[in-house]
Amino acid sequence: MMVTAGLAIAAWAGGPLAHSDDPVDFERDILPILEDHCQYCHGEDEQESGLRLDRRAMMLRGGDYGQPAVVPGDPDGSYLMTVVTHAEPGMEMPPDDDKLSDEKIDLLRRWIQQGAQWPGQMDDVVDETIDHWAFMPLKKEFDHDTIDGFLKAKLDEAGLAFSAEAPPRQLIRRVSIALTGLPPTPQQSQAFVDAYAKDADAAYENLVEQLLDSPHFGERWAQHWLDVIRWAETNGSESNLYRKNAWMYRDYVVDAFNQDKPYDQFITEQIAGDVLGHGDATGYLVAGPHVPAATVGQEPTAIRQARADRMDEILQTVGASVMGVTVGCARCHNHKFDPISIQDYYRLSAVFQDIEFGSRFPELSPEHPRVIRHEELTADIEAIRSQMRRQGWAWVEDWSGFEEIHFPPQTVREMRIQFEKGWVQADELEIFEAGDSSRNVAKAHYGTVVTDNPATHIEGKDPEALADGVFGTQVWRGKSPSGQKERPWLHYTFAQDTTIDQIRISTNREDFFETDYLDKQNKNMHGDFAIQFRDANGNWKTFAKTSMMRKRTEDDSNRSALVDTIQQAIEQLSTQGPQMAFLGKMIEPVDTFVFSRGNPENPREKVDPAAPEKLNGQLDIAPDASGPERRLAFARWLTRPENPLTARVMVNRLWHHLYGNGIVPTPSDFGKAGAPPTHPEMLDWMAEQFIESGWSMKSTIRSIVMSDAFRQSSLPNDDGMRVDASAQLLWRFPPRRVEAEVIRDSILLAAGNLNDTVGGPSYRIHNIKARYAQWEVVDNYSDPTWRRMLYQERMRRVDDRIFTAFDFPDCGQIRAKRPVSTTPLQALNLMNSQFVVTQSEAMAERVRREAGNDIESQVQRCYQLLFCRDADESELQSSIELVRQHDLALLCRVLFNTNEFAFLP
Repeated sequence: MMVTAGLAIAAWAGGPLAHSDDPVDFERDILPILEDHCQYCHGEDEQESGLRLDRRAMMLRGGDYGQPAVVPGDPDGSYLMTVVTHAEPGMEMPPDDDKLSDEKIDLLRRWIQQGAQWPGQMDDVVDETIDHWAFMPLKKEFDHDTIDGFLKAKLDEAGLAFSAEAPPRQLIRRVSIALTGLPPTPQQSQAFVDAYAKDADAAYENLVEQLLDSPHFGERWAQHWLDVIRWAETNGSESNLYRKNAWMYRDYVVDAFNQDKPYDQFITEQIAGDVLGHGDATGYLVAGPHVPAATVGQEPTAIRQARADRMDEILQTVGASVMGVTVGCARCHNHKFDPISIQDYYRLSAVFQDIEFGSRFPELSPEHPRVIRHEELTADIEAIRSQMRRQGWAWVEDWSGFEEIHFPPQTVREMRIQFEKGWVQADELEIFEAGDSSRNVAKAHYGTVVTDNPATHIEGKDPEALADGVFGTQVWRGKSPSGQKERPWLHYTFAQDTTIDQIRISTNREDFFETDYLDKQNKNMHGDFAIQFRDANGNWKTFAKTSMMRKRTEDDSNRSALVDTIQQAIEQLSTQGPQMAFLGKMIEPVDTFVFSRGNPENPREKVDPAAPEKLNGQLDIAPDASGPERRLAFARWLTRPENPLTARVMVNRLWHHLYGNGIVPTPSDFGKAGAPPTHPEMLDWMAEQFIESGWSMKSTIRSIVMSDAFRQSSLPNDDGMRVDASAQLLWRFPPRRVEAEVIRDSILLAAGNLNDTVGGPSYRIHNIKARYAQWEVVDNYSDPTWRRMLYQERMRRVDDRIFTAFDFPDCGQIRAKRPVSTTPLQALNLMNSQFVVTQSEAMAERVRREAGNDIESQVQRCYQLLFCRDADESELQSSIELVRQHDLALLCRVLFNTNEFAFLP
């Protein structure tokens, strides 16, 4: 012992270091270091970065950054050693002037290596009991069994009661807009009033069922879901490129709500639909913004950072929409409020490691309408092709991202593609065996050799790139020498005689699959070419020319007509069949590491796929499970009935959209930083009912709108305003302004111009732009745009110049709850925008057709179309005077600006 003490004293005095095997005494060697250098900032009274170094258990847990300060037996894995050795810039502890001596650092290292013994604290544990209501199991015993019962109990405590039932005209307007986003027509309103007078309950119940069965129900509720996940059709970066065919995911959501797809299935398909026959559902995972690879560049650190940012977008979407927690807060450190560690964050990211932002062909079940339509159209196309081959014709098909050249079957050993231009580029050239459009015989795999013209060859742009299966910037190029007529060509030699009948060529097919509406996008950089085969004498003989195939003459009118028919079918396929769409790319998952302070350049411990540990997040899968296995396991964890969050979050979300405020006022944050529920027992009862209904969203919505609470008047009274002015206790129905979509769609409906077609590509209001230019609104009012606003191109960072003023979200941030502002621009847009002027004129024309030339009748018809009621005497007289002084269209514009039109009663 005396020797050991002497060595320790020598070390403290700057003498020779003790032998690494000599035991370290905590009280003598380590505690003074901690007390003198560490515990002032990391002790009982103060814990900078959430780190305490006065308790062993707290050391083992670590601070806010989530890394254990001490890992017994592993100094290299102990963050304490990283900071005291100043190995990580910005985290030097103590700072330079007070840096520990090498001797003290060595003592700490040896102490950790020897097991970090701390007498009296070896059994110390950190109590991390979760007691926040949202993370506790759902209650099973309740005092009430109806929504009204729970609400009345709270009202009784406050000395309040429900208001009287709303008048029938208000009631039909309220429930129609709440469930479908569209107001009732005058005919629908009057029919309800008449039925209501005979049997109010039966009339209301029938109305609710009709609205739930309406195809417009799915459109309304899809809009709410798209808000939460920030879905848009551009990526939101500097270039803000369009996400081609992303609308297919939007249509999936509309269909899911219309079909009343069980919510657990709805979630599962969006997370793992690629293995469940609903590949169009995974657009959910890539709904957030991202920076495309071309903007990121080739610098490795930038690539790694961009990948980490994209993973964060996925986790933000999943956390906010389904779990109701702010997962992203744990990217750099342990969540400051909720039981989500930095390790949990990266375990979650491991679940989604096989997802990349981009496009793919969706995996759809054989029964999917798109698959059925694809089979019908491709059969039609192939029938016409067979007819044309029998005629000995050759022709070109334009598939936008690539061209296909078809011709009668030819058996060849060698083939040459002779280009007409002096400078050509292609990313892929496929040659298909006759009768088998999936067998690309141009691949080297089949023994095919391709060479290009040595005189036009460009170093580094070799012809092998044409058969590598990579569409995009990995291209072949050929260029004629200056002043020479020599043209690029490609020479294919097959391993054996091969019968071919189709060539497919593209310039940048990936770009076409990923985006759209760009000036000069996918410009044909290969131009026209001749297809040549060797004749009996070994000379190249031209078999067909694409330039000739494109020409139209009277002699080939039959051929041209058939080509036109094929092109029409191709156009139909682009919207009705399963096309490449921005639904996410699937890649091989890689190992996942915790990034110290969120920095991908500082990877630490490896983690396996899992959900948050404190929420029983083990997924029961192998660490090296495939990407789909990980995601499917996570979806099943989310939808377990015992999961405390999933049902609560969705029930609250449905409530929020019907009342304008949730039982939990922060719909995407159920954590400690969020607001507490106003009616916690009712929320749990509704969550239990939701699960027992088979996760039926329509069932939950039906129960809410059928309640007395939903049917009551929105009029204020003195007692209610004094006790609960915001009506959180629901002593009245809280009136609120309707969303931008409802205002726009209602104007079109009143004008008789609403195209109520459900689904399909978005209507365009923007220009064709250069790649790095900004989108511009060029037409947001003409008849091609007269569809529901749900189908308007949803662009990030672009103001539509009319309804963005009504708090339509930019989709850059989670919008679980839209703000409601009041600005002069709103009134100006509803009075003077080209859209409103056009629709007011159309409405005036409709009114004149339906009401005749009598001004009083015209005024009454305006009120009926917009408010489903007649004007009172005061309104009638002032409106008649306005029409006489100006015109009927101006009255329509004035009425569009009224609170009655813009508010839900």
